[in-house]
Amino acid sequence: MNIIVPMAGMGKRMRPHTLTVPKPLIPVAGKPIVQWLIEDIVSVCGEGVQEVAFVMGHFGEEVEKTLMDIAKSVGAKGKIYYQDEPLGTAHAIYCAKESLHGNVSVVFADTLFKANFTLDRTKDAIIWVQKIDDPRQFGVVKVNNDGIITEFVEKPTEFISDLAIIGIYYFKDGEYLKQELQYLLDNNIKEKGEFQLTNAMENMKNKGYKFVPGKVDEWLDCGNKNSTVYTNQRMLEIKKATRLIHPSVFNNNSIIIEPCFIDEGVVLNNSVVGPYVSVGKGSSITNSVVSNSIIQQNTHIVQSTISNSMLGSHVTYKGKADDLSLGDYSTCEQ
Repeated sequence: MNIIVPMAGMGKRMRPHTLTVPKPLIPVAGKPIVQWLIEDIVSVCGEGVQEVAFVMGHFGEEVEKTLMDIAKSVGAKGKIYYQDEPLGTAHAIYCAKESLHGNVSVVFADTLFKANFTLDRTKDAIIWVQKIDDPRQFGVVKVNNDGIITEFVEKPTEFISDLAIIGIYYFKDGEYLKQELQYLLDNNIKEKGEFQLTNAMENMKNKGYKFVPGKVDEWLDCGNKNSTVYTNQRMLEIKKATRLIHPSVFNNNSIIIEPCFIDEGVVLNNSVVGPYVSVGKGSSITNSVVSNSIIQQNTHIVQSTISNSMLGSHVTYKGKADDLSLGDYSTCEQ
């Protein structure tokens, strides 16, 4: 099994946090989003994953090393491919054409899921879906009485179905997928100005390839700040049986309301932290109350009350906020 992870999008809805790192490397509950995702995919594959291929922009050697380490952590070889121009989902996947062979999973790295199943590799293809109230911002599928997908629609303006594609796919034949992606590019077949994976899948379906829906227990979106803070909360709830507070944390007259993730070298002084707070390495919280928030590395909060917030790395903040979003190397006093 090879896993293809398209992650070259600009992450505009997550700015300012995506100005310095790609969105999938933003941490929730102590790990980058993409690491949680790959670990979950590996857990349902049923047998080993040989390769994890990341399709990305040029974010530098440090980011690439982090991704290689994530692949290695699940026993796979990591590969980097570049998408220099945002030409759509089909183009992004085709950028990893050398890895499109054998069994392939494609996972878009702005979503997490929780599931309890083993992947059925005998199926031609599986598309994981979730029923949602407003499907207009997603691709959707229609399913017949035999449980076979009959139609794919990208971001419908009128109601077609409430089964949204969550961005996780399995293809039994990666070479066949590559051929269909190549056909779109060679013939300049676009929808809404981009090369869409749904068009390639429609061609495959029309040629007899059978797509079936896959279901997950829970779908956690990381598309914007609020949804990412909520995903952090849910991941902390799911992992609360595990001790998530590093033994090196210095706690001076502070209260920790679990579940929280508090990393190595964090200093807490006269503060209340939690519930649902993740704090990265080397950060400090002094004379403050912090709940339901993500705080990255080497960030310092002083005399503050914050909730439902995201603070990047190397941030200094003093004030009160219920809805705060500060990128790396910011300083703010209110």
